[in-house]
Amino acid sequence: MTIERTDLQHPAGDHGLVATARFYWVIFGTLVLLTVLTVSASYADFGQANIVIAILIATIKASLVALFFMHLWRGSAFHTVTFLGAFLFLALFMLLTHDDVRTRGDMDPTYGGTVIPRTGQVAPGGAPVTSATADMVETARPAPLR
Repeated sequence: MTIERTDLQHPAGDHGLVATARFYWVIFGTLVLLTVLTVSASYADFGQANIVIAILIATIKASLVALFFMHLWRGSAFHTVTFLGAFLFLALFMLLTHDDVRTRGDMDPTYGGTVIPRTGQVAPGGAPVTSATADMVETARPAPLR
């Protein structure tokens, strides 16, 4: 028993929606322009917004590639939803990673261990790099000079 899929077969010469070469050159030019914008933005100092700007430009470029070169613009809604879901999870994982890195302790230059900047206590998981006593580790004080 065979099942024939007629929805995959096209009549001779009918290939659905075909974009013109000019259309693809415009998309290509836009991608090149965004790449130049990415490089020029990397030389500017926007403070903590540098990473946000870089990710925003990269997301726009990836969206253009997915929409037009991967044909999601006129494709099945299932493929579009799947692709957008992947971007949603990528954004979620990046946000969680950023939150984890942002809340880690900083290095205490006097002691050499990792401490929580607000309280001065040793950050969880931060093993001391010296042979300090337990009292010194909990308060993150430097060892006494001998």
